[in-house]
Amino acid sequence: MKTAVAIRHLAFEDLGLIEPWLKRRGWRVVIYDAGVDEIWKIDLGQVDLLIVLGGPIGASEDTLYPFLAEEVDVIRQRLDSGRPLLGICLGAQLMARALGAAVAPMRRKEIGYGPLALTPEGAVSPLVRIGGQSVLHWHGDQFDLPAGCATLATTPTCSNQAFMVGDHAMAWQFHLEVDAARMEQWLIGHTGELRQAGIDIAALRQAAAQHRAGLAQSLDAVLTDWFSRLRL
Repeated sequence: MKTAVAIRHLAFEDLGLIEPWLKRRGWRVVIYDAGVDEIWKIDLGQVDLLIVLGGPIGASEDTLYPFLAEEVDVIRQRLDSGRPLLGICLGAQLMARALGAAVAPMRRKEIGYGPLALTPEGAVSPLVRIGGQSVLHWHGDQFDLPAGCATLATTPTCSNQAFMVGDHAMAWQFHLEVDAARMEQWLIGHTGELRQAGIDIAALRQAAAQHRAGLAQSLDAVLTDWFSRLRL
């Protein structure tokens, strides 16, 4: 049985659609909560896939959240091993940081559903399986590209939406994994941020329902493509 380990920063920002996708294929899924569990004790040699999830904190806020430095070290070890790693939102930013790239605030937050524009590199990556499907964007920071990496996708608000390290490591600034059936948790948990950013909560809820089926299909297609390249 293959094992996937997810590092989670906020209870409702979990694996979402990824967890049932993995379990249907016979995977064992283990969750570590950053700041609570001792993630530096993860035996990476026994992990077939490491997933680092999103969260509302900054990727470089070590002074406020000291566990981040240890988490970056775990990610760096995983990157160095050449074994499968997926970073989503904050997880993608932590991957960039582990590779020596900066993470900084954007001029304005990007929250809501919208399509990606793939670069030539993105068009030959697993992200090509998204097609024209809108994805969920929910971030106020952006990573710079690590040395030797190409951006795979862009939006008008955020020029770096994804990158890969070889075939084994993939970083998404956006969200494919969020289950629209549980979007209410996000709307409740992030209500302060949404109000501050002037986001129409009812419209966001409606968009989540509209894109639910398409996002599930896109997630399945992207992971199937990526796993075929990794031979997982």
